[in-house]
Amino acid sequence: MKKILLMTLAVLLLATQAVAADGKPVRLAYVEWDCATASTHLAKAVIEDNLGHKVEVLPVSAAAMWMAVATGDVDGMVTAWLPVTHGDYLKKVEGKVQDLGPLVGGARLGWAVPDYVPLQSIEELNANADKFKGKVIGIDPGSGLMKLSEKAMKEYGLNRLTLVEGSGATMTAALDDAIRRKEWIVVTAWSPHWMFGRWKLHYLDDPRKVLGEEERIHTVVRNGLDKDMPDVYAFLDRFRYADANQLETLMAWNQEKGADLMANARRFMKEHPELVKEWLGK
Repeated sequence: MKKILLMTLAVLLLATQAVAADGKPVRLAYVEWDCATASTHLAKAVIEDNLGHKVEVLPVSAAAMWMAVATGDVDGMVTAWLPVTHGDYLKKVEGKVQDLGPLVGGARLGWAVPDYVPLQSIEELNANADKFKGKVIGIDPGSGLMKLSEKAMKEYGLNRLTLVEGSGATMTAALDDAIRRKEWIVVTAWSPHWMFGRWKLHYLDDPRKVLGEEERIHTVVRNGLDKDMPDVYAFLDRFRYADANQLETLMAWNQEKGADLMANARRFMKEHPELVKEWLGK
């Protein structure tokens, strides 16, 4: 009788997993920032390996990410920078999404320079514009950081400099090239980010607080996820790092030559089993 009962339970478990695998996939949107990429693929690995759902990850712009969650086209995101960076987006979709709170704190935005650049404040940039070739190296247009950087250009009267649009990848590539040549460069930056582990950099003071102060990265999901996929909702509600260093470590792994995002996510899970148990409510 005991053997029959165990076989029955095994069949039921396999059936449940099959339904989860064959059902509607979990869809997570993210902006192609290194921190967002790392956290999103980590969430994907946990959900697929432990909850039996397939996960689709969709790289989009910040505006599209927020709209997709609000309309229910995707189930959620683990890369909402609040209260400042994505604050305007949150206001626009108020009541249409659920903020599950921070997955990591200690985040910030700013403009950074290599440590060999002796400047300490954004206020000093205009007088040294020529040394920076008249450029502030930015990231993707429309991102919260770029919107705030555009405001900073005006607030500090940086009429001798141009804010250059690009992406996170082009920004770090320009930084790498400048540092190898020992050239002056100023970039739009954020923490946590692997570049602060690779190079000696410092943020420029922002006395007018245009670029904000400490930020937190939140998980935000669509309304109704708690009813449609309660196991996924419960996991995302508990998903958080012990500290920003854990996220930066995962990001650094992803920068290694030939890095596999999912392999690194599973490596993180293996190295932090107690954390994964917390996420799964075990």
